[in-house]
Amino acid sequence: MNKKTAIVVAILVLVGALLIWKLPVPEIAVDQPTDTVATTATSTATTTAENPAAESPVENPSETKIGSSVEGRDIVAYHYGTGDKEILFVGGIHGGYSWNTAKVAYELMDYLEDTEDKLPSNIKVTVIPVLNPDGLTKAVGTTADFEAADVNASVDIRVASRFNANNVDLNRNFGCDWKAEGMWQSKKVSGGAQAFSEPESQAFRSYVESHNPESVVVWYSSAGGVYASNCHDGVLPETTTLADIYGKAAGYSVHKEYNFYEITGDMVNWLASKDIPAISVLLTTHTSTEWTKNRAGIDAVITYYADR
Repeated sequence: MNKKTAIVVAILVLVGALLIWKLPVPEIAVDQPTDTVATTATSTATTTAENPAAESPVENPSETKIGSSVEGRDIVAYHYGTGDKEILFVGGIHGGYSWNTAKVAYELMDYLEDTEDKLPSNIKVTVIPVLNPDGLTKAVGTTADFEAADVNASVDIRVASRFNANNVDLNRNFGCDWKAEGMWQSKKVSGGAQAFSEPESQAFRSYVESHNPESVVVWYSSAGGVYASNCHDGVLPETTTLADIYGKAAGYSVHKEYNFYEITGDMVNWLASKDIPAISVLLTTHTSTEWTKNRAGIDAVITYYADR
């Protein structure tokens, strides 16, 4: 090769090298390597640590959904205070028939929301305002707080709304002296297929057995008195004390038993069988909450357990 030819070849090699250098490098699809997956997981963990709610949202600590009704409505327990002595108040077991028992429970909730910071440090008050939400809705149209003007005036609807959506009287569905056919005044009512056959009574049983409250107050209407619970073993001494304290402060007469007619599958009597002090507070009418009287009874009970 002469000198001229060598120069030409050198130039061509140089140009080719420049062209190859400027060509784009093709991308090659590959599976994501294991270490990339690990990096992604680490990133997610970091995000969760910075924002714990991203992984497990915390429910409102002041309320607990304890179950659902036959028609799927929530049954909710509302909590006030954080003490280790839990006092449980229950309304609305007879739905719209005794709507004032749900209303007095909502009045208690309003009262506690205004005074929760004054509760003794060892006390927690829990309120289940509506244990029979389907029955209350039938007569009132809601399970939330309401006014007396919202209640359906029809007597037939009021009576029908005493029962749950399976037409069971929930206060005949508990496990003390349960019968499939119970009595309400002179009427025969269903106690359910068996004790605790209904989702509402099951929800209450589960809550009580998992929380073991210090005492339970249940509102009914109407007779105007406080009645102790008992399931064949006699009235618990603590139940007698509870009834006396509430009745004296509220100005209600106090009775050792409810003996107007045979009661089977009663909720407070079942509580007695669990050795839990429990009383029935029967409001005087079907329309008044007698809030001033009941507030006095509630305050007296809270003070008593705070000092024990």
